[in-house]
Amino acid sequence: MKKLFAVLAFIASVSFMSVYAQDEQAQDEAVAAQEQVAEAPAEEVAPAAEEVETGLHQALKTKFIEGGAGFMSSVALCLILGLAIAIERIIYLSLATADSKKLLSDVEKALDGKDLEAAKEICRNTRGPVAAVFYQGLMRINEGVDIAEKSIVAYGSVQAGLLERNLSWIGLFIGLAPMLGFMGTVIGMIEAFDRIQQAGDISATIVAGGIKVALITTVAGLIVAIILQLFYNYILSRIEALVGDLEDSSISMLDILMAKCIKK
Repeated sequence: MKKLFAVLAFIASVSFMSVYAQDEQAQDEAVAAQEQVAEAPAEEVAPAAEEVETGLHQALKTKFIEGGAGFMSSVALCLILGLAIAIERIIYLSLATADSKKLLSDVEKALDGKDLEAAKEICRNTRGPVAAVFYQGLMRINEGVDIAEKSIVAYGSVQAGLLERNLSWIGLFIGLAPMLGFMGTVIGMIEAFDRIQQAGDISATIVAGGIKVALITTVAGLIVAIILQLFYNYILSRIEALVGDLEDSSISMLDILMAKCIKK
């Protein structure tokens, strides 16, 4: 999983750098296009304007540039890192999902045949936290049911912690993205008032342009937070389901171990 996360982070960094380079080029192209439109005859202005509009991708890049490369890059970085961690968690939780009922049935059949090693082998060959907890209990069963129960409870807590690993980072990016957006807005408003002061006159164009650019960072931060929040809640629901299944299966496993010990 660490290698997977490293690969995702590397890909995200390369993508981020390429987008940033494209944004700089797009800014130069946009300025050149505006100059061409301004110099063109009246009858050619409409076709030239249509050529500048190239779709949603170009619009997003334009808004990215208008919002300011510094804060927009920070917000985009929060999105990239947050998505990388979320994807890693989703893959990990998918691999941790197993048929606990079938596992429990197979282990019980092996114990019915008094084959403890076969039960351990079944747990070793099954992925997921349930099998890992079962294996720890089977490793301590010769020391008594009480020791096996303590081992299952303790290792269950360890497995639950592994399921929740790195969630705090997603929560950090959820809170950080809007804060960076608000900071960009405040700084943009300050710059707008500086331009008004330099102009010596309150111009509607200066005020509207400054406020528009300032609010873009806030919108971007809120969008990033909403996207990451959706992933965060989905991951939490998967973790709750896995932890609930882990607890139910552990109780059933303890009942089986107690029944086998009583028969002995």
